[in-house]
Amino acid sequence: MRGRFRTARPRARGVHLAGWLFADMLLVLALVAMGDQGDPVAAERAAAGPSATPSASATADSTPSAAPTPTGPRGVEHDPVTVDVSGDGSDTAGLAAQVRAATERYAGRQAAVVLTFGSNRDPGVGQAYAHTVNGLLAQARPEMFRGTTTRDFISLADNPRHASLEIYFYTG
Repeated sequence: MRGRFRTARPRARGVHLAGWLFADMLLVLALVAMGDQGDPVAAERAAAGPSATPSASATADSTPSAAPTPTGPRGVEHDPVTVDVSGDGSDTAGLAAQVRAATERYAGRQAAVVLTFGSNRDPGVGQAYAHTVNGLLAQARPEMFRGTTTRDFISLADNPRHASLEIYFYTG
């Protein structure tokens, strides 16, 4: 009877890891395929035709030209410009004037993203104040804030009727 009831043979070690190995290999294959894609900006330049490059003798005799114009998509600066405004939310003209004065030295630039933090212990009131300030940006500087993405946030600082704006400008 002893030979009739045999215990199951132990499985080979590591067989249960085959599925994970297959998934990891598939992930590597997908990353290699994505990394093999070409540069779309370079493809646009190549499709536009060969650029006229002057010969070495022509560049030595000519005067230096202006800086080359950037090609490709615009970037967004990493560091924001911080602007603070304070006042009653019903005084929209006063708040717009503060934004206009605070952004005077950045005139001529275009903002990509503005994150506005309205200060209040009540999150709803702080976010509503930030929304009010963001609604006045186009009134304050239409050329700077045209098409800008804005987001309303709260700051739980005990400083009601105050907003701090983080303005991220386009590069170039």
